[in-house]
Amino acid sequence: MRLRADIWVSAYLRRCMVEGVYATLRRRGAAEAGAIFVVVDRLDGSQALYGPAPQSEMRDDGVERLWMRMHDDEWTDGQTIKSRLDRELSFDPDLWIIDVEDRQGRHFLDIAERNPGR
Repeated sequence: MRLRADIWVSAYLRRCMVEGVYATLRRRGAAEAGAIFVVVDRLDGSQALYGPAPQSEMRDDGVERLWMRMHDDEWTDGQTIKSRLDRELSFDPDLWIIDVEDRQGRHFLDIAERNPGR
């Protein structure tokens, strides 16, 4: 059974706090199963957006949620991320958005392996 979104978000925010990273909840989604998106801001104009990896990318090593970067470049600008989140919100109004500010760009997420052919 998968952990509820609200519980996962609460634990993630606490993890960031323990690591000395500022994180805040921008948008609260559906408590039971809303999709979660994490915006990482390096405070230099570069940002990254992480969202849920497709179910086909899930692993069997105890990791409950896998993530993928939602853009090709390692870092992008805020307008690109805003546009992507607006698109996501247009078909899923129950999603969560977490903002993380860290000059090192740390995110503390388990990243899914990308297929070599991508």
